[in-house]
This record gives sequence, C-alpha cells and structure tokens, in this order.
Amino acid sequence: MSVVRIGRWKVWAAAVAATLVGITLPAVTATPASATTTAYDSTYYKNAIGKTGTSLKSSLHTIISSQSKISYDAVWNALKNTDQDPNNTNNVILLYSGVSRSKSLNGGAVGDWNREHTWAQSHGNFGTSAGPGTDLHHLRACDVQVNSTRGNKDWDTGGSAVGGAPGSYTDSNSFEPRDADKGDVARMILYMAVRYEGDDGWPDLEPNESSTNGSVPFHGRLSVLKQWNEQDPPSAFEERRNDVIQSTYQGNRNPFIDHPEWVEAIW
Repeated sequence: MSVVRIGRWKVWAAAVAATLVGITLPAVTATPASATTTAYDSTYYKNAIGKTGTSLKSSLHTIISSQSKISYDAVWNALKNTDQDPNNTNNVILLYSGVSRSKSLNGGAVGDWNREHTWAQSHGNFGTSAGPGTDLHHLRACDVQVNSTRGNKDWDTGGSAVGGAPGSYTDSNSFEPRDADKGDVARMILYMAVRYEGDDGWPDLEPNESSTNGSVPFHGRLSVLKQWNEQDPPSAFEERRNDVIQSTYQGNRNPFIDHPEWVEAIW
C-alpha cells in the first residue's frame, strides 16, 4: 500500500520566485521532510505516533523486531521479487547503477548480480546468519563488480567515479551512491540502527560520524545519511518493496519509508 505524502516543500518554486524579483539566494540545502500519514498509523505504528527522540526509537524497535527470519539462500529468490523491475517482470533493478538485469543472472561472475548488504557485514561481524545478515530491509540486488567496489566502506560524498555505476563515487574509505539511491541507502541503514539494538543476540548497530568504522558495529556518516534522506524521498519502488517484505517474507516494515520525517525526529 502506497504512503500518502502530504505537503512537501517546493524548494525550487522559492528559488524561481526569488530570481524573478532579482534576489540572489544562497545554495539550497535539504529541507526537513514534511509529516506524512499512512494507513498503518492507527494499527502497525499506533504505539509510536506522537513520539520523538529515544522514545520514538524504542517504540519503533519494539514494533519492527517482530519479524520472520529467512535463510541466506532464500534471499536470492526473495530479491527477485522485492527488487523486480516494474517495467520488466523478468528482471531486477540493481542498486547503485539502476541497471535492469535478468533475474536468472544471479551469482558471482562478471555480469551477474549478487546480494549487497548496505549495512556491511563486517560492521558488527554478523555475517550471513539469519538475522541482520539476511534482513531484506537492507539487502539489495547489485552488480557483482560494483558490489566489490563498495566493499565494506562507510557512506560519504566524493571520490572517483565508479565503473558500471554512473553517478556513484568512491575513495579509500567511503562510497557515494547515485542520487536516485541516496535516500534508499539512508533509510536502509537507519532501519538497521533501530531494528538491531543488541537485545537479541546481535550487536547494537548505530550510525556515527566516522568513515573508518572497520569492524565495529557502526556506520557513518550520519549527517550525510540524514541529508540523503531529505534529498531523495521514498519512491514507488521503495514503497512496493516495503509492502512485499512485510506481506510475503518478514512481517515487518521499514518505518523510514513510511515516515521519512522520523529520521530527523530521532537523530
């Protein structure tokens, strides 16, 4: 079910109006996401509505922790459904590149797609065991070589262009996805930070401002992820994906796709 979005600021309209009256504006920065309403607010999210800060985070953790877990092998077929190309049901859309590729080309060879952990497995050493290692809310279909380039790097801006993923950039310790995937990445990372709080045998995953986190259970940079959440609002692709994961596989939702403004309310 798609989220009904209410009242997003029209930043470009203000810029145009200012130009017409001869005013020079400073560079436009991301505007906090406007409040949204969803069909889940009176049911799924009822215990979170109206809260902020640690109270909101705690409530959402309780809500989304009720989930079914799947095996790492099962992730292959799940991604063929969750990441399906809306214009070609035989294909999946690849993260970071936006390429539409045959579902049958899953594997580890050049030209294949594989399972990308947006929250890198090494950031907490959770591997591919059922739990954070198989949570579909942060797993995406990705070109094998592009996935290798991203590796376990933190998230930040800048670097050299990534081959096979136009608009994406990387340096020695960070990766910047193309604009169309920036919000997706931010909401997946922050979902993981709320879902995994160290109370169910898995590490307490948290965002921070470092771009050299290595094996500690943190992912940076939070300020950049917050900006990406604002710049790239949830798409129909993300919304469908959220619905499919809940209804078919895990039974839980990514709250930041339904309520992107909750990112700012918590962090």
